[in-house]
Amino acid sequence: MTVRDDSNLVIPPGSLVVVTGVNGFIGSHIVDQFLQRGYCVRGTVRSVSRDQWLKDHFEKQYGPGKLELVEVPDMTAVGVYDDIVKGASGFVHVAAPLMSTPDANEAIQFVVDSTLRFLESAAKEPGMKRAVLTSSSGALVSATPNKVFTIDSNMWNEAAVEAAISSPDENTFKQMGNVYAASKTKGEQAAWQWMRENNPSFALNTILPNANLGPPLDVANQGSRSTLNWFKLMLEKGEAVSPSDLPGFIPQHYVDVRDDAALHVAALIYPDVKGQRLLAFAGPFNWNDVLRVMKKTFPDRKFGEEIADPGRDMSKVKSERAEELVKRLTGHGWKSLQEAVGDAAKGLNI
Repeated sequence: MTVRDDSNLVIPPGSLVVVTGVNGFIGSHIVDQFLQRGYCVRGTVRSVSRDQWLKDHFEKQYGPGKLELVEVPDMTAVGVYDDIVKGASGFVHVAAPLMSTPDANEAIQFVVDSTLRFLESAAKEPGMKRAVLTSSSGALVSATPNKVFTIDSNMWNEAAVEAAISSPDENTFKQMGNVYAASKTKGEQAAWQWMRENNPSFALNTILPNANLGPPLDVANQGSRSTLNWFKLMLEKGEAVSPSDLPGFIPQHYVDVRDDAALHVAALIYPDVKGQRLLAFAGPFNWNDVLRVMKKTFPDRKFGEEIADPGRDMSKVKSERAEELVKRLTGHGWKSLQEAVGDAAKGLNI
């Protein structure tokens, strides 16, 4: 952690920030980043009793009283965060529903509603200075291997919205991917529209990460969710593993979850970050790249073979601003694929 002058921060250490979905892969790392920098966190989960491990985990690291857990069973309920934001200076909305329906309209409505509830409650707290929304690379564009094009903060994934809405009964992996991207697109658009129409006293920034790689905070309690399942399967299948064994694995960009978390912190506390969409893309990866990292990380284990044409995400991403903020906060730029994949796999303790 880099120690910096706190005198010009919008939200100084010691302040209370609210973070939703703190039991998740990204949310738990965001809490860790805030606590290690001296902030207090009020975190939301669906079940406090089930996620009590979070308090135990962070008390061991940072002492008692730094993290408060609050139960939010329904993120779409009007006023759900009104009491939770009292006394807070910042609000980071990370929580997102598990995509369980191929009906894009249903998924979009849920994400839009939960996003608006976050902003509405933030506006009711007089001391609120910043809000950060976790969006997704899917709100920009869907990964398209072997095609050269530029990705910047002015893009919106209207193609995914159209595709998702046109196939409401197609319960396939492709459709679910389109539904996720569509919900993130419309959810973020709703946030910016709300900001324009309501002109609150706080500023909003959004974070748009591609595939989050890196270690779980607590594998015993979080398991191998999200991309961690890829590395679990590679370790378990060994020589028999192939790209088709890994759900959702395609050539795309990655970001280390710890860098993504640091970017959320930077977007909340730095005065020069206002009204920005920050692209958390560290670099491209494919099957062969990951396989080489796994073999280097576990030289005594056997894994599958490289393939002749693994594909490559050739998009040129305008992520310089995001990396500059990560470097300002942490002292380093994007973590390497070796760190992200190696630490993820080692963190599974398999």
